[in-house]
Parts: sequence; C-alpha cells; structure tokens
Amino acid sequence: MPDRLFGTDGIRGVANEDLTPELALRLGRAAGHILGGHGERVVIGRDTRRSGRMLESALAAGLCSVGVEVRLVGHIPTPGLAHIARTGDHKAGAVISASHNPAPDNGIKFFDHRGLKLPDATEDAIEAAMTHEAGLPRPTEGGIGLVGDARGLVKEYEDRLSQLAPPLAGVKVVLDCANGATYRVAPAVFLAAGATVRVLFDRPDGLNINATCGSNHPDRMREAVVAEGADIGFAFDGDGDRVVIADHTGALHDGDTVLAIAARHFARAGTLRPSLVVGTVMSNGGVEATLRRDGIELIRTQVGDRYVWEELERRDAQLGGEPSGHVIFRGYSTTGDGILTALELLHLVQAEGESLSQLAAEIERWPQITRNVRATRRREWKDGRFGELVRSAEDELSGAGRLVVRPSGTEPVLRITVEAREPHVAQRVADRLAAAAAETLA
Repeated sequence: MPDRLFGTDGIRGVANEDLTPELALRLGRAAGHILGGHGERVVIGRDTRRSGRMLESALAAGLCSVGVEVRLVGHIPTPGLAHIARTGDHKAGAVISASHNPAPDNGIKFFDHRGLKLPDATEDAIEAAMTHEAGLPRPTEGGIGLVGDARGLVKEYEDRLSQLAPPLAGVKVVLDCANGATYRVAPAVFLAAGATVRVLFDRPDGLNINATCGSNHPDRMREAVVAEGADIGFAFDGDGDRVVIADHTGALHDGDTVLAIAARHFARAGTLRPSLVVGTVMSNGGVEATLRRDGIELIRTQVGDRYVWEELERRDAQLGGEPSGHVIFRGYSTTGDGILTALELLHLVQAEGESLSQLAAEIERWPQITRNVRATRRREWKDGRFGELVRSAEDELSGAGRLVVRPSGTEPVLRITVEAREPHVAQRVADRLAAAAAETLA
C-alpha cells in the first residue's frame, strides 16, 4: 500500500494482499474512534466481489470494538450507500468496493452524515489513529457495538430513484449491470417506471464483476440496443456511480454528453444559475466550445468526483461530472449516480422532444485519444526522458490541442490523453508517448 492509505477514492488494493482483513480491522477501530466512538452508528454496504464479505466482517468488527453500532445493508450501489448515510440516523457510511476495477481489487471509502466523502483532515486523523491503534478504547460487555441486518434500507434508495424516474411506458431500455451492485436496483427502478427492460450481466458470482462488461466494456450493451431495436442502453460500472450510454443507433455517449445536454436544456429554460458546469481536465474541448457558444462556462478541476463536488459547492452550481460517466446533479445527489444519471437523461430527452442521437449531434467533439499504460513508476512521469517527451508534445500541440498525463490513484497505470482538432495528430502523439511510458516507466 502507498505511504498515504487514502487516495482520491478511499483505500484501494488487491484484496487479501494489499487490502487485508487485518488492515480493515485496524481501519474500523481508528475510523470508529475518530467518527465519535461509543453509541454512534455506521452503515456498511458493498458491491458483489467475493472479498466483500471478508472485508465487511473485519471492518464491522473494528468499529464494534470501539463501541460503534454497525448496520449492514449488503449489496448496494455506492450512491445508494451515500443516500442512506445522509438520510438516516447514521454518523457515517462505509462502502466496500473497487468501482470499475477488476474483481481481485477491492476498496473501502467512507461518507459522512451528509453523504459526502470524508475531508482530507478526517482521513489523516484516521490514519494517525491507526498508527497508535493499541491506545484506542476497548470497551467490554455493554460497551461493545452490535452488528445489525439492515438490508431493507436498500429499498429506500430504490424508492427514491423511482420517485425521480420519468414515465417510461413504451420505452425499450437495455441495462448492463456489470455483474455489480446495480444488478437488483436498476432493473427494478426501470420496470417500476413502465419501461420494457432487457438486462445484461446481472448474475454476479463474486468473480465476474466488470469482466468484459459494464461501463468499461459497453460493446455488448450497444450491440443489444441495435439488435433488439431498443431506444437507449445504459452500462453501469461495478459500484453503480458511473454510466456509459448507447443511443438507438448504437453510438456511445459519455458523461460529457450528458453534462452538455443537461446544461443547454436548463440554460434555455433559464434555470441554470449560475451559468456554468463543472468538469475536469479530461472534459472534451469540443464540448467546452459548444457550451461557450451558449454562454455557459466550463470550470475544470482535477480528476475525481470529490473535486467536482467541492467546486460545485464552492460556486453553488447545479451540474458537474467527468467523461467517465460520473455525473452529479447536485439537487438530488452528493455523488455520481449512474442510475440517477440515466433517469435524468431520459427526462431531458422527453422534455426536448428529440432522440438522444439528435441531441448529441448538436455537441461538438474534438478527437481524443487515451492510452492506459501499465507503469509501476507512474508517479515519476515528470522526470527523465519521458518528462522531456511530454514537454516536447505540449509544445507541438500548443494552440491546437491539449495533453493530460495522469497517474491513476487506484491502479499501476499511467493515463495519457491527447486531444487535437486533427485526429491523426492526436493519434500520433498518444502512440509516441504510450510507447515511451511503457519503455521508461514499467
């Protein structure tokens, strides 16, 4: 594990190798103490990974050992856990998931009672408490926390989504649940709204989460949309906080498309106040140009939906998100929610009276090439020969494109994204840098 346990999205690692039950136990004790200790209540949810129960048990044991009451909700999308944390009498919530990562990985992240990810200062305090774990309280008898079954709380999240769903009678939808946490909730919500639903990858076995399916691999979903004559398709990731969409032609659309459609709709209605959306350094330049023509500003943050949320709050703005499919509708949720994003997009399509394909055609897109290079020394990318090549590429693209190099915070991967008005330029620069990274940073 890295020197600092908490990354941009909680603690991640290979389950039982990096992220061990011993670590989860210590984390539970430290977090329980920092979050208030005896008598406080924490709700825990998880995705469908085989290691989830193991880590859940260890985390719950650690929390109980410092007097915290624990409620287990079982399988639930991450945004569902955040919703429960902020609507119930809980001090905090914890979700055990590695999102879109492969099955061997897992992670633990906390939400506070407002449904927000913990601030850095609180995470630092938890890490500090872990280093002095022996000095934390050890109550006995009636002071020990209890573990309770709270799986019924998932229905509260499902009901919340159903309240926000548009009427979908006559709409044919394909859902790819990634064999992950949306496999029950998503079909139930769309069926309750009246849609005709074709569900893919809703048979989790603990090992098949995100395996050639979901938002990272949406081809099966898009093929099903075309083959079955569906109106639209949605591919969620393993923990349900992001979504990739296919229109009726099979064309794929990302979070940038959703943001642009929503922002333009609300701006025309006079309800986008202030007139801006929050994206990240990965947001497409063509989308930015489209929004600018409509008088809408795109504010960029570093990658990570927590940074998008912080900027939304700072500017009191409504919409933010990432191309990966994390989209935040601040009036409804504190984090990216794939199912909610899908429902809101259907609202917008109905309100505009046009198909998703027609709405997306109005949004300019600049060619963008991303290379994910396995690189164990990814955090050293600014140094040496590779750093020199990056600076040279930035000079080459000056005025005609953008280059973003970003070490993943959750995988040993260096992400290289090149954007240019001319596709062949983006391709050439991305290929050159990917080959150099593989050679020098492996």
